[in-house]
Amino acid sequence: MIRVLLADDHVIVRAGLRRIIEDSEDIKVIVEASNGKEAIDLTLEHCPDVAVVDISMPGMDGLEVVSRLHAELPDLPMLILTMHEEEQYVVRAIEAGAMGYMTKKSAPEQLVTAIRKLHSGSRFLTEEAAELLALRVSRWSKGGSLLDSLSKRELQVLRHLASGHTNREIADSYHISVKTVDTYRARLLKKLNLRNNADISRFAIQNNLINP
Repeated sequence: MIRVLLADDHVIVRAGLRRIIEDSEDIKVIVEASNGKEAIDLTLEHCPDVAVVDISMPGMDGLEVVSRLHAELPDLPMLILTMHEEEQYVVRAIEAGAMGYMTKKSAPEQLVTAIRKLHSGSRFLTEEAAELLALRVSRWSKGGSLLDSLSKRELQVLRHLASGHTNREIADSYHISVKTVDTYRARLLKKLNLRNNADISRFAIQNNLINP
């Protein structure tokens, strides 16, 4: 039996995903988490065989969860499950330590297959994610883009600022100082040639980093 941790902040979504997973005969959800901190704590406590983690959760997001768990449990296979189809998220998820990446719209057909592949030691990318990854490699060879210049933390701070979170809220989410958030914000404005938070929000929406 493959033992799975399921992390998503929406109860209804978790229930639907659990149903999909447990319709199989060889996979069982042993624990659910509703936010990033819970996902880390419960993973360390229950030691699942595979962790399925939503990328967009309150406070600590899925990329941060994967990064921290990978540092603690480098052999734990982790699957990022998301609404986002942008190449930035595919690349950042793999860089953070995820073994797989799929969109929620693919879950009904492919989630069980993905969990089995990760448990067997293989990676899993949907066809769309693989294409986005290939596009990113192609763009790298041509000099990259503005988004390529951002670190994982800068991308996370960008998303939070664009969503209207305060510097204090961002600092609390990632256990860093407000001054450090100020520094990240200043870097973002300079790297992206933006003037203020309103510009950051527009940039994020234009690049599909947040929902309008």
